[in-house]
Amino acid sequence: MSELITLTSETDGERIDKYISDNIAELTRSAAQCLIADGKVTADGRTVNKNHKLRKGSVVAVEIPEPQPLDAKPENIPLDIVYEDSDLLVVNKPKGMVVHPAHGNPDGTLVNALLFHCGESLSGINGIIRPGIVHRIDKNTSGLLIVAKNDRSHLALAEQIKAHSFTREYEAVAVGAFRDKDGTIDAPIGRSRTDRKKMCVTAENSRNAVTHYTVIHQYGGFAHLRLRLETGRTHQIRVHLSYIGHPVLGDDVYGKPYKGMDGQCLHARKIGFIHPTSGEYMEFVSELPDYFKAVLVKIEKM
Repeated sequence: MSELITLTSETDGERIDKYISDNIAELTRSAAQCLIADGKVTADGRTVNKNHKLRKGSVVAVEIPEPQPLDAKPENIPLDIVYEDSDLLVVNKPKGMVVHPAHGNPDGTLVNALLFHCGESLSGINGIIRPGIVHRIDKNTSGLLIVAKNDRSHLALAEQIKAHSFTREYEAVAVGAFRDKDGTIDAPIGRSRTDRKKMCVTAENSRNAVTHYTVIHQYGGFAHLRLRLETGRTHQIRVHLSYIGHPVLGDDVYGKPYKGMDGQCLHARKIGFIHPTSGEYMEFVSELPDYFKAVLVKIEKM
């Protein structure tokens, strides 16, 4: 079903396409223009064009159609499965693998591999594009994530994430020298108004985000960190570390690329959760991969 979003303009003279993209996080300006052209947008009950200037108090209604799913197909891609039972499995994802299909990455993803391995034994809560996916990690982040095989397990695990009782611990190499060994970054995260593909710390259309960190070792101008997520926002660690002036080494979106680095140095090392059937607390650890160890050796010599 389509989603109807109603907004009220607080200023005079703003173009409606810009107003929509600024106030609906998931829509770019070009996407807003497409909806306007398709008659999915009204201002004070009337369809308008993309150049329409809003008045203060104008009521804007935006109908967002349900996204058309991609046709994810099973692919025989090797998986590093750390644990598996009839309810769930824990996978150690390599750096460079995309979690689910999207435009530009229609195949070769973790979901394609899971469909081959599990067949139809995956939860359907997140639709056919993301079957079984309870939480995600970025393409260039390595490490552990959990996959649900049925809806009951998916809901139970998602509730633990919502209640902040789901353990997620990462290790990263960050740029710069940290003054304090331990710290907490408590700053809300939302979509960037200047680049809709990026997230940022902002008070507008944002959600609370909390990251705890400990400096494992300081290597001159770089720091090896352990990080624990209290919340799980998109790109949270990368955004938070960039916000305090210590971006993840190799992150070319929120930091800058470094010679010899292929993607950010960020690893999902530990997850812990209460099993949805047995009620037992389970915890799994993924040792640092070779690429991460190589970075530590390199920065130690710098």
